[in-house]
Amino acid sequence: VLRRRQGERTQRICNRYLLTAAVKVSPLIEKVSEHKDFKKLLRTRTNVLVLYTKSATSGDSKLKLLSDVAQVIKGQGTIAWVNCGDLEGRKLCKKVKVDPSSKSDGADLLHYKDGTFHTEYNRPATYKSMVAFLKDPTGAPLWEENPEAKDVVHVETEKVSTEITSYSKVLLHGNVWCGVCKRMQPVFQQAATETKGTYVLAGMNVHPAEFDGLKQEYNVKGYPTFCYFEKGKFLHHYENYGGTAKDIADWMKNPQPPQPKAPEVQWSETDSPVFHLTDDSLDGFLEEHPSALVMFYAPWCGHCKKMKPEYDEAAEYLNKDKNSPGVLAAVDTTIHKAVGERFKISGFPTVKYFEKGEEKFTLPHLRSKDKIIEFLQNPQAPPPPEQSWEDKPSSVSHLGMEDFREALKKKKHALVMFYAPWCPHCKNAVPHFTTAADLFKEDRKIAYAAVDCTKGPNQELCKQEGVEGYPTFNYYNYGKFAEKYNGERGVSDIFCRVPNNWFSREMESL
Repeated sequence: VLRRRQGERTQRICNRYLLTAAVKVSPLIEKVSEHKDFKKLLRTRTNVLVLYTKSATSGDSKLKLLSDVAQVIKGQGTIAWVNCGDLEGRKLCKKVKVDPSSKSDGADLLHYKDGTFHTEYNRPATYKSMVAFLKDPTGAPLWEENPEAKDVVHVETEKVSTEITSYSKVLLHGNVWCGVCKRMQPVFQQAATETKGTYVLAGMNVHPAEFDGLKQEYNVKGYPTFCYFEKGKFLHHYENYGGTAKDIADWMKNPQPPQPKAPEVQWSETDSPVFHLTDDSLDGFLEEHPSALVMFYAPWCGHCKKMKPEYDEAAEYLNKDKNSPGVLAAVDTTIHKAVGERFKISGFPTVKYFEKGEEKFTLPHLRSKDKIIEFLQNPQAPPPPEQSWEDKPSSVSHLGMEDFREALKKKKHALVMFYAPWCPHCKNAVPHFTTAADLFKEDRKIAYAAVDCTKGPNQELCKQEGVEGYPTFNYYNYGKFAEKYNGERGVSDIFCRVPNNWFSREMESL
């Protein structure tokens, strides 16, 4: 038995030597040959890309490429290698039902997420694509990988003017992960195809910190930003000229500086059937109308904008009917601040019901036309509000605009959940997030924090932190944004793995 074990050990050493001789493999790539080690790897790492090869040399080209990738994604993902051609590796491959010999190049790349198989890697075998995939395995492929984007010139370095100087007219799309950018990509692609051979439309992801100087040079403050160049020289932005492919193609024929943005028409100045009140007119209106709903809003509030059409439609029915059970009114509390302070309005929209001039109920559930009409036909007290997350005892730190930066600066690791109280996915995540926070409450280096994005001042904070949906989880290191957490959020154990992943990164960097 001892002789056999010594022989196996000698074989493993020889294999390792042969591997190193064949291709220089990064020590960051984990060589796995035993099933128990493989299971441990998946159990302790949340983002793993595994290369299976039919022999020690069949994956040389991919190993060389993955060695470079491993340097960049260190701490964010793990790359492992299984040689299905040696004795132990063959057993492992059989158990996990992987056969790289069925592939033309004798290599198979599979991704594992949170301990289980996620997907086969089927994107281009390039450094850029692999890095992007491992940084966000569930995200969309790179724009340049889309066959429909073949007519867009994809710029990759900071020397923008050098890369596009050979073209007479160029419109550069500041392409990034933002939702608006993604919605604009098909339009931009179509415009690029329509103007091919005449003008050039280019795209560039300028979000990485390495392009901060470029963003400052071309005044890129949001996404997408469209920069226009002539003979390599930046002239101005494409702004306020329309968002269709035809708009872009027509503009390229005669590029003009940005148009002044038309001021947004205030709701009270439209033909809205809602009664729009002021600090001076509110009390008189409530005396005159014994049953009234009043919506307190802010013009910039996205939820208010979404509710306005529903409120207008309900008012069209209620405010013009002589036998109406009640009327609808609205107050812009950014202008009429005395009213906002008087009724302690802290979030938008806030809907209150008044009866004979007296405030009766606050109604957070009234958002649709049908619900509004139904309520006024039979006004009833709303069900008692659930105790807010902030008011419940837990180890989660609830932060706002005033203390967010200072609180996170003191923590080496912080996972922040940006949420809205009404969001169902947020409600599902809260108990699991809270459980994870309780487990790490004794560690002064770690913080689990939450921000209610519906609170007035916090809305700007959430916008600054790139929150586009709820819940959003951001990881911070001493107050500096590091990355978004895109893992599962329905099990407490998942949130508990996040700090373990931080710690593993620290160990890898030693």
